[in-house]
Amino acid sequence: MIAVVLAVLAAAANAVASVLQRRAARSAPADEAFRAGLIWDLVRRPAWLGGIAALIAGFLLQAAALTSGGLALVQPLLVAELPITMLVAGWMFRVRVTPQTWLAIGALTAGLAGFLAAASPTPGDRLPGLLTWVISAGVTAGLLAGCVAAAIAADGPARAVLLGAAAGLGFAYTAVLMKRTVEDLPAGVRTLAGSWSLYAMVAAGLCSLFLLQNALHSGPLVAVQPALTVTDPVASTAYGVAMFGEDIRTGPWVLPELSGMALILYGSVLLSRSAPIREQARMAGARRHPGAEGPGEEGTRPAPW
Repeated sequence: MIAVVLAVLAAAANAVASVLQRRAARSAPADEAFRAGLIWDLVRRPAWLGGIAALIAGFLLQAAALTSGGLALVQPLLVAELPITMLVAGWMFRVRVTPQTWLAIGALTAGLAGFLAAASPTPGDRLPGLLTWVISAGVTAGLLAGCVAAAIAADGPARAVLLGAAAGLGFAYTAVLMKRTVEDLPAGVRTLAGSWSLYAMVAAGLCSLFLLQNALHSGPLVAVQPALTVTDPVASTAYGVAMFGEDIRTGPWVLPELSGMALILYGSVLLSRSAPIREQARMAGARRHPGAEGPGEEGTRPAPW
């Protein structure tokens, strides 16, 4: 239960971080995408700094959760970030959350609850060896490169979704390294400071953060958030089972587990097709192509979500 509470608090902190970072990124120039200048521009914005503070809080809460729970338990609970994000974003940007959006959020939440109840994940009893780390790092890097290449070739909401998925995968692997790092905590600070996984975790987290900023810069928050929130726990569960020997129930339990994942996918697709998202995507496209609508039209304003 301690791991569950800490994971939900981490999800809430991440939700606040996403909204604040989107608020800062929406007004950054479009030509700063995939450039270091984007971070330099954002770091001078108080909203972005507040988002980073919330992200760090979420990171620490997640690390604390992983000390008493496995990846297959903690990471799926981070899906709670999505409904919290919708609530915070609706309040901050004064955008009405439609019944379809609430239906999508309900499907996501029910899918998560059903998956966790059916899977009943338990912590693993082994640490990955060198070969496992090399293979997992290579596969992750390849998947990230594919997502980023596809995102560069795309535009608008499609780019935002692809980069959101890439950021989710990056944060999932950061959580894997975090799980390895917290195993060194009982040995003391000196051992922790000499752990290779600590520095790999920081590097992976910074790369994932850069991908997230570009995702939030490329499209509306409600296009980025489902891809980010769903990819992270799905990938983390796979990492936990394959690398740490974490256990989820199989046999007849596979059917309700797949049903839960299907509900999560359905909620994500439904959310991506909701009216507020289509409107904000249109506004985001108009911001990047200001000549598409006449002066003074709503489409020329930055997309709040």
